[in-house]
Amino acid sequence: MRKPELLAPAGDLEKLKIAVLYGADAVYFGGETFSLRAGAGNFTYEEMKEGIEFAHSHGAKCHLTVNIFAHNEDIEPFIQYLKKVKDLGIDAFIASDPGVIDMIQEEIPNAEIHLSTQANMTNYRTANFWYKRGLRRLVTARELTIDEIIELKNNIPEDMELESFIHGAMCISYSGRCLLSNFMIERDANRGACAHPCRWKYTLMEEQRPGQYYPIEEDDRGTYILNSKDLCLIEHLPELIEAGISSFKIEGRMKSVFYVATVVSAYRKAIDAYFENPSEYKFKDEWMRELCKVSHREFTTGFYFHKPTNNDQNYRTSAYTRDYSFVGMIKEYDEKTGYAIVEQRNKMVIGDKIEIFGPDTDYFEQALTEMYDEEGNPIDSAPHPQQIIKIKMNKPVKPFYMIRKEK
Repeated sequence: MRKPELLAPAGDLEKLKIAVLYGADAVYFGGETFSLRAGAGNFTYEEMKEGIEFAHSHGAKCHLTVNIFAHNEDIEPFIQYLKKVKDLGIDAFIASDPGVIDMIQEEIPNAEIHLSTQANMTNYRTANFWYKRGLRRLVTARELTIDEIIELKNNIPEDMELESFIHGAMCISYSGRCLLSNFMIERDANRGACAHPCRWKYTLMEEQRPGQYYPIEEDDRGTYILNSKDLCLIEHLPELIEAGISSFKIEGRMKSVFYVATVVSAYRKAIDAYFENPSEYKFKDEWMRELCKVSHREFTTGFYFHKPTNNDQNYRTSAYTRDYSFVGMIKEYDEKTGYAIVEQRNKMVIGDKIEIFGPDTDYFEQALTEMYDEEGNPIDSAPHPQQIIKIKMNKPVKPFYMIRKEK
């Protein structure tokens, strides 16, 4: 078996670098246009260039998302966009619109194109259709079971790869093709501007009683009838590997850099542990505990092992579970003195119990006993966003290590 690619989201340049350093084999990101995450930081041309060079220098690949469903007004701007980015060294384009795919193939004849999950590819006849048109990787629709993926894999050419989501938010609409946001507030989900109305509260109004609103609720906390739990398959990696999936994809271009580091690191450790000795592989609870330290909803396995039921929705709240705060990023470390230069990301105060973790180590705990500002003055707290401070470390650390604390 070939080790599957671990594919991580990169909502901006910092997240790209963190994803690569924490173990991603590849990253996917969008430019400032033509991507389905218009609300993410996304990449300017110069940031794209820097990000690709950084990823390639660390042996990672870069996939550019251009997965909008284009309108007529998008065609000429998209052609010009392709002319601009064609020489950046992009490893693959992720697209769903046949017209967009056609334009990529015309402007960049040797481009590798991956079919986006937005194209809702659910069967091997569709897979073979795209194979005949030059595509060699398909992102499976999230509605497929693992048995359907196995059957699909057995009925496509050997050099056709499958990529599947293994972690992150689930969309209530079919493969994410949602019209609800566009209908309600004129923000088109299929062009990158989804407002996530599936996470909102709703009431019921009967036709003959206009203006009389009845709450849709299970109890006094209300209910969220379209609100899916988050996908999490870290406990099922052996089944996914044996199914022949070539790329494990993490959702989350809108998520924090802390989310990217933690989730990528956990899956990296689990995948590597399996391939060290498949026959003796055992799942470690600590990997799941790590995933639970970032902002998340309750977890589900989605469609992989059964059709989703009411247990795969959260009818009580659309809020995230946030048990830990990301409080700092290590910028520099002095081995002689044991002091680290830290960029603050959330407030921390003397006496806090903190955890420090990095891409090449398990986390360690220590008390926050002393802090200094940039002028070297002792301080009791660091309340200012991205404040630069100096902290005494109990163990050696490196740049891009992160500091978190339990709430």
